Amino acid sequence: MDKIKLNVLGLSSGQTSGSYTLILGEAKGNKRLPIVIGSFEAQAIAIEIEKIVPFRPMTHDLFLSFFKEFGIELVEVQIYNLHEGVFHAKLICEHLGILKEIEARTSDSIALAVRFKCPIYTFEDIIEEAGIIVDAAEEENIFDDDIVEQKINVKTGGSNNDLGKLPLENLNQLLNEALAVEDYALAAKIRDEIDLRKK
Repeated sequence: MDKIKLNVLGLSSGQTSGSYTLILGEAKGNKRLPIVIGSFEAQAIAIEIEKIVPFRPMTHDLFLSFFKEFGIELVEVQIYNLHEGVFHAKLICEHLGILKEIEARTSDSIALAVRFKCPIYTFEDIIEEAGIIVDAAEEENIFDDDIVEQKINVKTGGSNNDLGKLPLENLNQLLNEALAVEDYALAAKIRDEIDLRKK
C-alpha cells in the first residue's frame, strides 16, 4: 500500500481540558488528519514549530541529543495503524547502515519528527478512515485558539486583540512569565505580537 506524506499544519485546543488536536495534512491533497494529544506533547511540538528555546531541555530534546551522540538517524515516522480510534506509530531509525523500527506513541513520534526534520507518513486506508476533507474556505477556521485566548484574557484582563494595546515592555515581561512556567502556546502568541512591532 502506498505511503502518503503528511505535513504538520498546527495545533488547536481539544474538546476536553488539557487536550489538544494535532492537525496533519496531506502533502499533496486536501485531507486533514486530526489526532488528539496531551498538553505536554502539544507543547513539545509547538515550541519546535515556533522555534522557542525553553529554559530547560525537554524530553524530546534529550532524545535528539542522545540519537546524535550515538550516530542514530531518525529516517521517518510512520502512522501505520488505527485501532478503536487510537493511532499507532513507529520510528524508522538507522544506525551503522541497519534500519530498525521502534514502536512509539504518535504524539511522541511527531514531536521527534519536527526536531529531526524527517518525513511523516501514513497509509491510504488510515487517511480514508480518519481523514477529513477541508476546502479553502474552511482552512482558515480549522484551528481553535480558545484555550490560548483564555490564558491571555487572564493575564491581560482582556481579549487576544488586547495584546496589541500593551506596551512592548509589558509584552516582554508577559513573555518571560509564560516561558518561566513553560506555557509555550501563550509564549508563541506574545512573541508573534512582539515580532509584529519590529516590522
